[in-house]
Amino acid sequence: MPGPVLHPRRPWEGRSIVLGVTGGVAAYKAVQLARDLTRLGAEVDTILTAGAEEFIRPLSFDAVTGRSTATELFSTDGAALHIKLGSEADVVCVAPATADLIARAAHGRADDLLTTTLLATRAPVLICPAMNDRMYSHPQTQTNLRHLGEVLSYRIAGPGTGPLAAGEGSGPGRMLEPHEIVEEIGRALSEASPLRGKKVVITAGPTREAIDPVRFIGNRSSGRMGFALAAAARRRGADVTVVAGPVSLPVPYGVEVLSVETAREMLQCVSELLPEADVSVFASAVADYRPANSSEEKLKRADVGPEMTLALAENPDVAGETRAARKAGSVSVGFALETTSLVENARAKLESKGFDMIVANEAEGEGAGFEVDTNRVVLLGVDREPEELPLLAKDEVAEMILDRVSEIVESGAEPSG
Repeated sequence: MPGPVLHPRRPWEGRSIVLGVTGGVAAYKAVQLARDLTRLGAEVDTILTAGAEEFIRPLSFDAVTGRSTATELFSTDGAALHIKLGSEADVVCVAPATADLIARAAHGRADDLLTTTLLATRAPVLICPAMNDRMYSHPQTQTNLRHLGEVLSYRIAGPGTGPLAAGEGSGPGRMLEPHEIVEEIGRALSEASPLRGKKVVITAGPTREAIDPVRFIGNRSSGRMGFALAAAARRRGADVTVVAGPVSLPVPYGVEVLSVETAREMLQCVSELLPEADVSVFASAVADYRPANSSEEKLKRADVGPEMTLALAENPDVAGETRAARKAGSVSVGFALETTSLVENARAKLESKGFDMIVANEAEGEGAGFEVDTNRVVLLGVDREPEELPLLAKDEVAEMILDRVSEIVESGAEPSG
């Protein structure tokens, strides 16, 4: 299955990233990482250690970044190349980071271009360990990692657990996958956000209400908007939990997803989470009704006849019925999908459910609504004029929504709920 289409966007677009690659077998993954970061709009300067060049050649990185790969501390680029790279970087990421590099960095060594750049930079540094599980678990490696994290404030991302190099079995030591490292870099680039350290709860996707064991009432919601919000909030440093109905999407990296099926299950789950949430976003498309009597056995056409009549019962209003459970001082955001009178209906929902902000969009708008990667929305706040956004990718819509949420959080304004 092909991966997502990457395009220049926040927080990577226009940022300078130094990618250090050391001599581990996972070095081949660093080419994909450099390519993905470049496609997201970052300027990527790659540094290869002598060990890395045993596994991968500089030309591979030149080709995917459009920039010259650095390998030598003393070169025609100037003896102060490490100062230039370190001072211009927004993030320095080492992936893979071998046990040797971790040891040298922990002890402040400056014996090659990468370690001198680490000493020269004041940007956030991300270390992505990659080694055999026995080397990773060695007390000296663990001591070095603690020093990097606790004393030098480096960010340690990974390692993952799984198959290691051929003949080395399986265990902790794998380098994180490129898309996971991309997200860790995005988080490092967004460290100043007002959402950092906040607990965010997001509902996403549809709900399904069973007619019988194989049929259900539902809707076309894909969950893309809610998952885009979750990924963006996590990058901004938030602790994110998603309560998701049935979706066919990969779980956003670093986000806890609690799966539910029905509106009543979602109500129960959200009720338990809201008292601790600093921000709640109701992005799910909850079914308004459910079959009043669900059959425990599959309904046969021969038994039902040419017509089926369903008696429907009203489902709980998840956002409305959990209003009292919201944490005092928290910020709450709703969504309104409408077919007519978009702003008027959204404004009424904003007020009736005590939201601080509501995101309105037309169900039948071109390029918007369900099952597409773009959206065209209008943002409404309690005391602000409607803000109409152009057609944007849903990940950029998520950033715009969280910009407004961050403004509310930062202002310390008393929420409406």
